[in-house]
Amino acid sequence: MATKTMDDGLGELSAGERKEGDQPQETTAERDRLMRALADAENTRRIAERRVQDARQYAIADFARELLQVADNLRRAIEAGSPDPEAKEDNGLLGGVIATNRILTQILERFGVEEIEALNRPFDPMKHEAVMETDRSDQPPGNVVDVLENGYMLHDRLLRPARVVVAKPPRPQSPPPPQQ
Repeated sequence: MATKTMDDGLGELSAGERKEGDQPQETTAERDRLMRALADAENTRRIAERRVQDARQYAIADFARELLQVADNLRRAIEAGSPDPEAKEDNGLLGGVIATNRILTQILERFGVEEIEALNRPFDPMKHEAVMETDRSDQPPGNVVDVLENGYMLHDRLLRPARVVVAKPPRPQSPPPPQQ
């Protein structure tokens, strides 16, 4: 029968025991894992905060986009009401439409919806949608010469692009055909 001596178990370590040389290496590895976990938690917290802020700031985007149709119709009613600016002031119904449009514009601005100023400005594909081009010598090529539908921004994001007419570059004059 073989008996077990004390020297037989020296090479084996139980689960809770460690060699002295492994301690700094494992501590460094555990510290790295802990730092990565803390960094992941911090990144997750920042992402969540950013999403909450975006949700607060841009939650009204769909509602505002639908409300722009009302603003467009009020503007069309004002333009169709009377060509004479003084007559607009005297007409009670038209005056009410103008006041309603002004109040709606103020409310939209209070919630961060602002109209894009496009007329007589350079065409910006990030804010404008070119519907057509026209020959206009009074405007430099690439400038907006007419606004068909106003565009709007919600804070720093595009809510609706302005639909515009853009001045196109003049065609080079071809020389007249030679006469024979």
